[in-house]
Amino acid sequence: MKLLNYKNINLAYSDTGKGTAIVLLHGFLENSTMWDFFAGEFAKKYRVITIDLLGHGQTECLGYIHTMEDMADAVHAVLHELRIRKAIFMGHSMGGYVALAFAELYPDMVKGIVLQNSTSLADSDERKINRDRAIKAVKQNYTAFVRMSIANLFSEENREKFADEIEALRNEALKTPLQGIVAALEGMKVRKDREVILHFAPYLILLVLGRQDQSLIYDEHAGQVEGTDVKFVTYPHGHMSHIESRDELLKEVLEFFKNC
Repeated sequence: MKLLNYKNINLAYSDTGKGTAIVLLHGFLENSTMWDFFAGEFAKKYRVITIDLLGHGQTECLGYIHTMEDMADAVHAVLHELRIRKAIFMGHSMGGYVALAFAELYPDMVKGIVLQNSTSLADSDERKINRDRAIKAVKQNYTAFVRMSIANLFSEENREKFADEIEALRNEALKTPLQGIVAALEGMKVRKDREVILHFAPYLILLVLGRQDQSLIYDEHAGQVEGTDVKFVTYPHGHMSHIESRDELLKEVLEFFKNC
């Protein structure tokens, strides 16, 4: 990872391969290492940029709250440093929220968006309450919160199958500072509804959802693509399609990139 001085903090990113730029944005409690397999595959044909978002991985915290716009501005700083004028964005969960915030702030820089286990919808009132509960829980028992959160991202049937991957993810998640976790939860809680982008974007969008996803309930989020040209793909598992349906997702996304 390379470090960029951004607003007096270290902002970590990687840059590999050549060709059309693909920007990979990780989710909450994750960091750039979640993309290791996909980044390696993509770099065979594309220029791949991974970024540790604010308060995650090797990127430091900016404040008590990291809005999706704050994170998008940090992504923009990396692309400016690398002199990249246009890119395809792939975001997992929170990374998808950041991709949409980026698309709103810097629309001319977007060639396409993959929303992987993510949504354009704002948090419901119930979801906002759950964010507040999560903030309280992580302050009370950081380790227990992180360990439980990671397991719940997988469908029940896959938790034993991917036990090693879950443990590796937990170890990475436990590197996330308390301030980074709270700031992200606060930022996700107040994020805007950006469903309008799905309807009017001049570029291609791919939405990936899992039917057993407990973080983004399928029935609550499938409807956002109605009346749009968004390509919609579903997998039978949980929130971690890049692990639970890895090969299928890789094939789908590579085909999508070709059409952007």
